[in-house]
Amino acid sequence: MRVVIAGGHGQIAMRLARLLADRGDMPVGLVRNADHFADVRAAGAEPVLRDLEEASDAEVAEVVAGADAVVFAAGAGPGSGAARKETMDRLGAALLADAAQQVGVRRYVLVSSMGVGRADQPDTDPVFAAYLRAKAASEKDLRRRDLDLTILRPGRLTDEPGTGRVRLAPPPVPHGAVSRDDVATVLLALLDRPETRGQTLELVAGDTPAQEAVARPST
Repeated sequence: MRVVIAGGHGQIAMRLARLLADRGDMPVGLVRNADHFADVRAAGAEPVLRDLEEASDAEVAEVVAGADAVVFAAGAGPGSGAARKETMDRLGAALLADAAQQVGVRRYVLVSSMGVGRADQPDTDPVFAAYLRAKAASEKDLRRRDLDLTILRPGRLTDEPGTGRVRLAPPPVPHGAVSRDDVATVLLALLDRPETRGQTLELVAGDTPAQEAVARPST
């Protein structure tokens, strides 16, 4: 399986790339900085220089062509301002979708976030609120498209070692944390199960083995 991962130098993206490469799949990591090529290669992915805030849909489509799936795991990052939540987290996801549709790649997995409906709560940090609004708008845009879309909303991300056990269910799920290792494990399982298309799933740490959780998301 050839999987193109936007945000290829990100922590979840490189974990997913390792899982794919370890079993013989072909991950491709889109990165905006050539200095990251060595890290992406070390994770087992083919790095390709494509800045989703600068590239055209045709330039991204050149890379996506022939893929079995795309994963949007990119993000402007915690140090960026509100404007980049729009240009990366919303418009970057749309650009990847434009490119996929241009070359007939239907499978799209979006890494979103729990809490997308809480942007207008008065105690929400303004930049984080902009991030949540961008994710919500991205979800809405992608749902309208003719794609085999799965939306994954992880809870608060940690660098704790993965346990392989999670709670995965349609929203709402009580807010909680989840390791980046386990997010990558769930993404891999979602890619293996095209029947999860059309689903929006929230993810936190739990007691159910990841493969079982993806096969039968709790309600």
